[in-house]
This record gives sequence, structure tokens and C-alpha cells, in this order.
Amino acid sequence: MSIPRALVLLAVAAILTLGTGAQDEPIKIGVVDIDQAFNSTEDGKAAREELSRKQRDAEAQVQPLVEQFNAKKEELQAKRFVLSDDALFQRQLDLKQMQDSIQLKVKELEGELQVAQTRLEGPLRKKLMDTIDEEGKGAGFTVIFSRDAPGVLYTREALDITETVIEKYNKKS
Repeated sequence: MSIPRALVLLAVAAILTLGTGAQDEPIKIGVVDIDQAFNSTEDGKAAREELSRKQRDAEAQVQPLVEQFNAKKEELQAKRFVLSDDALFQRQLDLKQMQDSIQLKVKELEGELQVAQTRLEGPLRKKLMDTIDEEGKGAGFTVIFSRDAPGVLYTREALDITETVIEKYNKKS
């Protein structure tokens, strides 16, 4: 699957070379590390901190349930030999039900965290992409690649415009 992507990148490079060669304009290529740019902007840092807070809150909701589960499990292990078979079976069922309840709560909180992440990061990533687009047009770039794009194995540091994008993004915000 990565071979066709590499071929597409080669084809784009060939088209750009042929297309811009006729115009006598130099080819200007840039590379942006989008994740680094996102995490380095003031808005990105604030979003990451908000998500960390929400994750700590979620963990605080689950921790008492886990502690209660572990206490009941230890109690069952200690009383295992003095309980009747019916009582032992009932307590094992209670533990299983508690475990399922904890797992359900964890999945629910994970879903809420994913929604919060999308709500926080979505508009910021759009704004970052707009900033990259503006930089590309304003500085006369022929093409700007994402550092993690398939087929990009190496780029010179001179092509990296990540810091410029971060500065422009922070100025806009």
C-alpha cells in the first residue's frame, strides 16, 4: 500500500517539475511537522492541558470503583474457605458484575474523552491548516508536505517551515 503512495508522490513531483519549468519559476518546497506545530502553539498547549484535566477527572471517577472492587476481591480471597458454595458463587457473580460495570464506565469515559478531543482539536487543526495554506501562498511555495506523509523519508532541515507556521499561528490567535 505504501508503494502506490510513493508512486503518487513521485508523479506529483514530476508534474510539478514539468509544470513549473515552463514558467521559469523556481520550485519551492516546504515541509511541516503538523503534530509538532499543533503541540507548540498556545492554543494547542491549552487544548492538551484541558484534555489532561478531563482525563484526570475521568480517572478520579473510576478509581473509587476499582478500589472497591479490589477490596471485595481481597475479602473474597480471605473468606473463600469459610463460605458455603452458594455464598462463594454469589460473591463471585457480584465481583463479575462489578468488573463489568467498571469496564462499561471506562468505555463510556473513553468515548467522552474522544468527543472532547475532537471538539477541542478540530477547530484548532483547521486553523493550523489555514495558517499553513496562507504561508504557502504568501511565501510562494510550490508544494508543502507534511513530515509524516507517506513516501517522505528524508527532508533537509532547510525545507522545514514548522517554526514559521507556529509563529504565524500564535500571532493570529
